[in-house]
Amino acid sequence: MNPRSGPPSPWRTRPAAARPVAGRPPEQRIHGVNACLAAFARRRDALRKVYLDEARIPLFKEVLAWCVSRRVGYRVVGGADLERLTGSRHHEGVCFDLLKPSPLPLDALLQRLPAPPSPSLLLWLDGVGNPHNLGALLRSAAHFGADGVLVPASSNLDVSGAAARVAEGAAEFVPLVHAATAPDAWAALRGAGYRIAATVPREGASLYATGLPARLVLVLGAEGEGMQPTMIADADLRLGIPGSGQVESLNVAASAAVLLGEWWRQNRSPPAPPA
Repeated sequence: MNPRSGPPSPWRTRPAAARPVAGRPPEQRIHGVNACLAAFARRRDALRKVYLDEARIPLFKEVLAWCVSRRVGYRVVGGADLERLTGSRHHEGVCFDLLKPSPLPLDALLQRLPAPPSPSLLLWLDGVGNPHNLGALLRSAAHFGADGVLVPASSNLDVSGAAARVAEGAAEFVPLVHAATAPDAWAALRGAGYRIAATVPREGASLYATGLPARLVLVLGAEGEGMQPTMIADADLRLGIPGSGQVESLNVAASAAVLLGEWWRQNRSPPAPPA
């Protein structure tokens, strides 16, 4: 037992996800250095508890000082305790409990985005469930300036601790929006000037030979099953990523990065200086 931790106490047996308590706002538990620092920078008032390894104290001095000033609890714990708290060996020596952000409806997202014809990019995920893929998607989305990641209201996909860690802070900048059914959501998106592009492994127009609209929703399906055929049929564009053909396709997170990068090149990248 780590001598700094003292005798066993109730907090040490909590599961990786903070338990909901009747009458209290829901909380989320995230881990990873960049994920926790970004959360503190963006929404420190949501912070409810900090757990960190002794080696992380210098990096989190500002966080700990804020905790002391606001009487927010923190504990210095060992790696085994952090592994139990987060359910992961990849906790990077820190874990936060925070109030969970209120879900952002699609209409609220659209109201705060620039109006047409301003460039805007959104992702729609159909059946994607792996938290590491979600984290990688969010990281790429933040890097290339996407305005949101949309999932159907029936989806269980959420920003878990693992997704937040892989996102490296991007989850604080790119909202995950649970939208209505695809037909209703897509009608609202088209009404806001977006075109819908389904990404397909075969029989799609080459990404690099297609002019991408400035206002675009990229639809990505789960690996294996792919997206629903009705979505492919209802899309305005069907895009493929050309390659060697040695494998059928990229995984969903890698595909998203390539697609996002090409949209950025066409719609946001500054023109090259004259020779």
